Amino acid sequence: MITPMTRYDFILLSSGTEAFLEKIQSLGVVDITRSIKPVDSTSAALLDKITALKTEISEIEKGSDAHLSALLARRSEFEKEAASAEIWGSFDASAIADLESKGLKLSFYSCPTKKYDPEWENQHAIQVIAEQKGFTYFTVVNASDFPLKALPAPARSSEAVRAEIEALDAEIEEYRSKLADRSSELPGLKAKLAGLSAELDRYLAGAATESAAEDHLTVVTGFAPSENDEALKAEFDKLDAFYVSADAALEDNPPIKLKNNKFVSMFEVLTDMYGRPAYNGFDPTPYISIFFLLFFAMCMGDAGYGLILILVGLLLKKAKGFASLAPLVVTLGCATVVVGFLFHTFFSVDISGWAIIPDALKSIMVPAKVATYDGTMVLALAVGIVHLCLAMIVKTVYATKNQGFLNSLGVWGWTLLIVGGVVVAMIALMGVIDATLTKIIVIVLGSLSALGIFLLNNLHRNPLLNIGAGLWEAYNTATGVLGDVLSYLRLYALGLAGSMLGFAFNDLAKMALGDGGVGGWIAFVLIVVIGHTLNLAMAALGAFVHPLRLNFLEFFKNSGYEGVGRNYNPLKKNN
Repeated sequence: MITPMTRYDFILLSSGTEAFLEKIQSLGVVDITRSIKPVDSTSAALLDKITALKTEISEIEKGSDAHLSALLARRSEFEKEAASAEIWGSFDASAIADLESKGLKLSFYSCPTKKYDPEWENQHAIQVIAEQKGFTYFTVVNASDFPLKALPAPARSSEAVRAEIEALDAEIEEYRSKLADRSSELPGLKAKLAGLSAELDRYLAGAATESAAEDHLTVVTGFAPSENDEALKAEFDKLDAFYVSADAALEDNPPIKLKNNKFVSMFEVLTDMYGRPAYNGFDPTPYISIFFLLFFAMCMGDAGYGLILILVGLLLKKAKGFASLAPLVVTLGCATVVVGFLFHTFFSVDISGWAIIPDALKSIMVPAKVATYDGTMVLALAVGIVHLCLAMIVKTVYATKNQGFLNSLGVWGWTLLIVGGVVVAMIALMGVIDATLTKIIVIVLGSLSALGIFLLNNLHRNPLLNIGAGLWEAYNTATGVLGDVLSYLRLYALGLAGSMLGFAFNDLAKMALGDGGVGGWIAFVLIVVIGHTLNLAMAALGAFVHPLRLNFLEFFKNSGYEGVGRNYNPLKKNN
């Protein structure tokens, strides 16, 4: 959930700003609003110096390397030209042009030596120049009817090209010497940049203030979680500053702090990959925690792989820098074990026929077929429909909360039509209601939905414009929702692909095992370990990317989520 924020506006003497900020920093919960532009000549000068240093460092690290690469690429082209020209020996391009002026056109040819026909010498004026690497190079005078395609004539002799290469080598050596001198300056430049950046950061904590009363007073705005109001106000009352507080509003652009339980908070890193919600929006992390976990497990679809993920997660707890990811990896592994069991797959082996598994547990496994369709495919589509319906319900709830019921009738219309239609269809298929009652409910839902979609989607607009807008939205929604539902087939496809690939490795291992000799067992173990390791790596990558896509695109689009909020970053001792 999004933590409610309180806005604090402080008015104090400018001379006490530094002491005031030190006190705020010691509290560690107040986010000071900072300007994104230089607030005065001091910060402007610091920013100019930082920008100039960054440009200089970039030119040394990237620009210089790019120029050197261009010089080396040019030299490589000259080497190719020289090698090509050397085949033809020393020649004078002007002499060749003089021959052509006298009606003697010289053409250049090459062909595999095995295909060179000596009979050509009796039919044409041929001069063999060289034989290299299985090719014969020769020239023909006035070869208008020669059976081979002529090569481009050398633009210049190899001697001329070699001379240019020597000049270029001198230029490259000179530039490398210059580059080495400049590279030695990098440590000092980077240290200077770090110092200026730290100075600017300290200054902006104070320069995020708004000066008033001819610079004798300073106004500071900050935000803190409302749950800390009582303790903060007790501390602020001790300060030599006047302050007022009020509940933060959307217009204030307060920072966003997410507050979730231990399980859900593991998935906040995924929410931050997209962007935090607006202050009047909703926290998508609870929904991501459930559906990303489910989608990941469905894409993996193998209980054996889940056990490996659990082991990896436990090992990550001891790995410096990765310990924070360990709980998430273990959780994903546990979900994969459960779903893999439901899919009756263990290292790509079907366990539904194992005698050690009780019949009661086998009964809850996903059936191979559901009404002639693959069971996991039907499950993927069903989960997708539930995911999208939930997104529409969330969109409706927050549209009503932020805009009011009357201004969100269009959203209500679509939710009634799609979500209501899905619910009615499920109830009808279960036989709870008969066909007559189903028909009545569908007519009522359709009528109410049509009013919201086509007539009441904007109460402040001409009804004819509402109808036009409703028709356009109907076209986009009809095509979009169908495409969104079909997107969830990737859950089935990825799980199937991983299972089939693992099955193929198992088959190869069995073939290598043969009669069970020592060599066969060694080959069996190698194929199984290497094969399933590769399959696990590829499956894990797909199981991360595609569920993330289904949440970021399908769910966020249909729920109206926009990640436009800014992170809560209170001023603390360590920053």
